[in-house]
Amino acid sequence: MKLKRILIVLAGLFLLGVVAVVVFLLSLDTMARWAVEKRIEAQTGLKAEIGKFHIGLREPVVSITGLKLYNPTNFGGTLLMQIPEIHMEYDRDAAKNRGEIHITLLRFNLGEVDIVKNEAGQTNLFVLGMTLPSKDDLAKSKDLNEIKKRTGYEFKGIDMLTVSVGKAKFIDLGNPKNNREQDIDIENVPIPNVKSPADLTGLLLLVVLRSDNFFNSLVAPAGLK
Repeated sequence: MKLKRILIVLAGLFLLGVVAVVVFLLSLDTMARWAVEKRIEAQTGLKAEIGKFHIGLREPVVSITGLKLYNPTNFGGTLLMQIPEIHMEYDRDAAKNRGEIHITLLRFNLGEVDIVKNEAGQTNLFVLGMTLPSKDDLAKSKDLNEIKKRTGYEFKGIDMLTVSVGKAKFIDLGNPKNNREQDIDIENVPIPNVKSPADLTGLLLLVVLRSDNFFNSLVAPAGLK
């Protein structure tokens, strides 16, 4: 059941990332696109490129298009994720006055994710923090208290989440013959009332089913080094 455990923790990491993005954007005034890129790089250590960035001054809307995140230099500085669109609408009053993150609409389009194995045999997803969890870690990801500890905001849920996933690539910097890619082709899957990582496990299982065993090698012990 290792794959199931990984999926649950990935769901928790996704929700934590969403809340962190909202908290980050709420701290912004009007900033140029390049300044946002630099802030992302400073906070994550990952180089970022943004095509277009919009934060509503009157309406609680944030839109990012053409976002690319790149791996650290120990993974060749190659592409990590290509995200054509993140569109988010949130309850501004809840965030500012009650310390709560309540997202009314989130549209997330993951165009491409690249899993990179470097010449030292390390895999980027695990080095960047997506390790196989212990039972205690699993419990933390389920109850979402970890989100409040890390961000200071209580997560109240996403009323409607719509997700698209394009393709995944595996890149072996030590042996390019192992390189491969897999089209997943999931478009606009609606997920209402997301309150916890468990609400995302169905989506993640769908990704696995559409990936034609692409992710199976990550479950093997050798992939966790």
